[in-house]
Amino acid sequence: MIRIAIDGPSGSGKSTLAKAVARELGIIYVDTGALYRTVGYYVYSNGIDPQCEDAIAKVLPEINIELKYEGETQRVILNGEDLGDKIRMPEMSMYASAVSSKPVVRAFLLEMQKSLARAHSVVMDGRDIGTVIIPDADLKIFLTASNETRAMRRTLELQEKGVDAKYEDVLADMIERDKNDKNRNIAPAVPADDAIIFDNSVMTVEESVKEIVRLLNERK
Repeated sequence: MIRIAIDGPSGSGKSTLAKAVARELGIIYVDTGALYRTVGYYVYSNGIDPQCEDAIAKVLPEINIELKYEGETQRVILNGEDLGDKIRMPEMSMYASAVSSKPVVRAFLLEMQKSLARAHSVVMDGRDIGTVIIPDADLKIFLTASNETRAMRRTLELQEKGVDAKYEDVLADMIERDKNDKNRNIAPAVPADDAIIFDNSVMTVEESVKEIVRLLNERK
C-alpha cells in the first residue's frame, strides 16, 4: 500500500500534481476537495446559508455522493447526477470553504475519505489529508506557490473550461478563502508537523512529479 497526502491552499496545483503522481505510480487519485464542493453545491442549489450549520445538518441526509473513475478521471455523482464542472465554478470555492468549516460536514465526509485510504493505494489532495484523513501517510506534502501564480493558474484553468473568469476576481476570492481556511477552528489548512513544504511556483508538473517520487522512495 502506498498513501500520499498532498495538502495546500487553493490554486497551488494540488489536483494537477496529485493526478500526475497517481498516474506515474499507477494508483488511485482522490480529489477530496470535490467532496466538499459537492456539499457546497447542494447547499447553494437549495438556497441555504452556508454559514448556518443547523440548516446544513438538516439536508445532509438528503445527500448521496459517489466517486466513479473513468480512466484517470474522477467523477463526482450527487444523487445520481454527474456534476461535471459545476462544482468548479468560482462561487463553489467559497461555498466549499464555508461548509468545510462545519464539524457536521467534516464528520459526514470523514469516513468516506478514510475508507478509500484503507482500501486502496492512493494519492489524496486537500487541506487536512496529512493531519486528519491519513496522518500515517507514507509521504506528506504541503504544496505552496505565490498568490499571483496560484490565481493565474486557476484563472487559466477556468477559462479553458469556458468560464468567464477574471484574474483579479479569482485572486481576491483566493486570498479570502486562504484566510478562512487557515483560521477556522476545525481542521485548519496548515501543514502537518512532518510534512515537507514544497513550493512549485517555478517548477513544471514533470519536475514536481519526479521530485515527489524521489521523496517517496527516500521515505519508503
